[in-house]
Amino acid sequence: MKPPWPRLLELAQAEVETTLRDLPRALQTPARNIPIVYEPRPNRALIDDGLDPDTLGLFVGEPHAHSEDGAGGLPAQIILFLENLWEFSESDEEIFLDEVNTTLMHELGHYLGLNEDDLEDRGLD
Repeated sequence: MKPPWPRLLELAQAEVETTLRDLPRALQTPARNIPIVYEPRPNRALIDDGLDPDTLGLFVGEPHAHSEDGAGGLPAQIILFLENLWEFSESDEEIFLDEVNTTLMHELGHYLGLNEDDLEDRGLD
């Protein structure tokens, strides 16, 4: 059974804060500068653009390395899809927290310029 949205949000926000706090110092500033948005699931526009409805998280915008060149692209943000994460965790709170951490780290990796192979090499696929 899915907990109410406020509980999912509370759990996810606490895990995100723990994850950010535990990052190496050199990564904490850029990681805290990117907005993290919480949504239940991808919206219709994202799905129409080709995003899988079961996606757990998404990084959009310019990677950190390109954000200082004034390119003026989309503002960077990370979106965590909490209901998808809950379903992926098979309604287990401990697994949910672990998946929030892994998904956040994966999307932060994209923000910091890592590609899918780099993330896989780090166990963040």
